[in-house]
Order: sequence, then structure tokens, then C-alpha cells
Amino acid sequence: MQIDTPQGPALVDVDAPDGDARYLLVITHGAGGGVDAADITAVCAAVVAGGGAAARVTQPYRVAGRRMPGSRTGPQDEAWRAVVTRLRADARWAGVPLVLAGRSNGARVACRTAADLGAAAVVALAFPLHPPNNPDRSRAPELRGAGVPTLVVNGDRDPFGVPDPGDATTLLVRPGERHDLAKDPGAVAEAVADWIPRHLP
Repeated sequence: MQIDTPQGPALVDVDAPDGDARYLLVITHGAGGGVDAADITAVCAAVVAGGGAAARVTQPYRVAGRRMPGSRTGPQDEAWRAVVTRLRADARWAGVPLVLAGRSNGARVACRTAADLGAAAVVALAFPLHPPNNPDRSRAPELRGAGVPTLVVNGDRDPFGVPDPGDATTLLVRPGERHDLAKDPGAVAEAVADWIPRHLP
């Protein structure tokens, strides 16, 4: 479906289980990527298999053909809020717990907006702790500011760094994985689908 936002239209692909969903996962891509990334695809399949619904959001800047979102976080967060609010207004998801998720830059968006959107939990795939080769520019405050149970899945070879265990409820470090988490996306998805139900109200 297409959802209009103040920053232009976003595209949303929704996969739902048979019967009522246990929760709604809304997930988005990294800065230069898409919702067809291996880890996003695997996580959504595992969520649906476990009884959740999964909405994959292509952000407006990507729909408009731009590769990167720009340096200001405000417009991106504004568009994300509009998408999530519209999805929550759908009768199919009314009253079910909301889980916000993203990979890389999308994980930052999910963390920054979790509290005001009423999320029950956050899943951060490949959270980019700092720009490559610039560890002094830490984004840990965004992660700590989520205000809800948060799962971080990072590779131990990620050039964007790995958050500290104290920055999240659960930190899962995958050996041999880099920023794309493409070595074993099935294992990443299994861990996410197992973690979510144990941290919902």
C-alpha cells in the first residue's frame, strides 16, 4: 500500500498470519538500502510464522528515487511517524502490541520514535554506533533513549561499531558478520522472533 506523509508517499508491504496477529512489527531499511535486504526479509518471514504481522516500509526519500535520507533526522522521523500512525489506525492491528524495527539508519529511526509512538519494543539490526573510522561520534544516546525493551543484533566485524551491552536490553553479537548481517540471516531472524514475544506486555 501507499501511505502519504509530509515528506511524500511511503510504500508499505504487509504480511499477515492466518487469523489474528499477536503483534505488529513495522520495519524499515538502512540509509541506502531497501526492504528486500536479506535480514529484513528473513525477520519478517519468521515473525509471520510465529503469529505476528510484519509491515516493511520503504521510506519516502527512496520512493522519490534518492539514495540517502539527508543529514537532518527530523524529516525522516516525521515521515516514519505518519506511516506508523496510519498502520495503527487499521482495524486489523488495533489493540495489538507495536514493535518498531529497522536496520542500520532505520534502527536509529525506530529508537528515536519508539516512546512517542507507544511501541512495546524495538528491534535494531546492525545499529550503526558510529560512522566508520569515527568512533568519537557515538549514537549510543539514541539507542538508550528508546525507552522500551530493545534488542540489538550486530556483527562483530561491523565497521560501524558494536554498542555496549548496557545500551540495550539484549545485545546479540553475531561472530563473523559484518554490517549487512548477510552471512546467516536465518539465525538472525530466529533470534528476533524468539525475543519479541518474551518482551511484550
